[in-house]
Amino acid sequence: MTGRTEEPEFLLPRYITITRDPRTQLVVTIGGDQRAAGILQTTGGFLRYPGPSIHYHRQPVAMPVEKQRIGATAAAHALLVAGYGVYLAPDLNVLATPDGDREAAFRCLAQLTERARRAGEPHLLADVMAEVAAPETGMLPHLREVLVSVWTSWANHLREQGHDDEPAELLSDITCVLSRKTREIEDLRAQATRAPKPATARQPPAAARAAKTPSPRRR
Repeated sequence: MTGRTEEPEFLLPRYITITRDPRTQLVVTIGGDQRAAGILQTTGGFLRYPGPSIHYHRQPVAMPVEKQRIGATAAAHALLVAGYGVYLAPDLNVLATPDGDREAAFRCLAQLTERARRAGEPHLLADVMAEVAAPETGMLPHLREVLVSVWTSWANHLREQGHDDEPAELLSDITCVLSRKTREIEDLRAQATRAPKPATARQPPAAARAAKTPSPRRR
């Protein structure tokens, strides 16, 4: 009598993949049932969309990158607790080890570049500028904090060694310029969210007008 090895049963609706589509940069999910759909919607900010053959879930286009990662991680954890099998793409996992932070930062910048390139409306560009310059969550304010720490530590070290702290003070000046330019980007972001003003005809420079004015004929 020949023994028969039974194949393990794999239930596709009990396994969910959460990943980022490389072409559109959308955070999408594959798999799951109605219960999983409810978890995705309530904990991860996912919305249900019709696909070519089946419905799927994805996060809104305008959702900031960090909120995408937080939502995806929260949804993955809730699904695991509910008994589902989950694959969460490493770049979406906010609980990943620090070794991947540098690569994650580069990926975030690349995604913002792609979003800006694909943005067809001013409000979408304003969303990208918010990611860059928003006072609390923007990248430039965080970069400023890094530079302030570098400047302070460098200046203290130079003074303790009896050296001139002028190089560190130059870095302080650059940091102040960065702060000012960051606020200017925020102002431009606000302008991008408003309806543009109609273009007005520009007056030619005074020198050009004078050149066109015929001089009085001498008698």
